[in-house]
Amino acid sequence: MGLGTNSGNKTVNLTRAIEELSLALGECVAVSSFIETEPWGFSSKNSFLNCVAEFNTEKEPFELLDITESIERKLGRTAKSSNGEYQDRTIDIDILLYGNEIINSERLTIPHPLMHRRAFVLEPLREIAANVIHPTIKRDISQLLQDIKGFLL
Repeated sequence: MGLGTNSGNKTVNLTRAIEELSLALGECVAVSSFIETEPWGFSSKNSFLNCVAEFNTEKEPFELLDITESIERKLGRTAKSSNGEYQDRTIDIDILLYGNEIINSERLTIPHPLMHRRAFVLEPLREIAANVIHPTIKRDISQLLQDIKGFLL
């Protein structure tokens, strides 16, 4: 799971989201450091706090999506976007990977379709899963992050 927040008490928001996910999904086996990042895809005066977490769960991907959306609402998230534009948020929870599964539906895409382009996802993901291979790109997380950093330089 990729988690991010840029409003309210950001540390508390991430911690509560991880606690809620653990209650709903099962054991949280790894959590990255919390990193501060600039907004991606929109302008805001509020920086983000991001992390990733790994869970052992028996939940199926679409059930997992329902759970993450419910937790977002419970923690104060009202909408994913406004008129197709990103906006400030109390919490955002993205399903990044689900083992080696590949899902392409209108409602859910796994692996997350933008994760390989987002350093704020790949940096914390490298902490807990550096050698995991992206199921469609066939490169590990460290390589994907290196690709982005090389491109940004």
